[in-house]
Amino acid sequence: MVIPDQDREMFAHQARLEGMTFSAWMRAAARDRLEESRRSERFESSEQWEEFFRMCDALPGPETEPDWEEHLRVMNESRLSGSTGT
Repeated sequence: MVIPDQDREMFAHQARLEGMTFSAWMRAAARDRLEESRRSERFESSEQWEEFFRMCDALPGPETEPDWEEHLRVMNESRLSGSTGT
């Protein structure tokens, strides 16, 4: 495996901080990445995509979108309240 020196030093340092050998740390990082990629499966069909959004719609939450103009107005007022107006 070819690893640039700077990367190898950073990785080895992190491994030592975590009480691991460099080799064990690399294996753990590779396993974590594999696990993460398996959790985020890709949609194989438009039916899966549609089912995903049906499930999202069924989650508890507000029935309507927030009033974004009001939301932005409150944020802007908050930003300005700390300024001197100059």
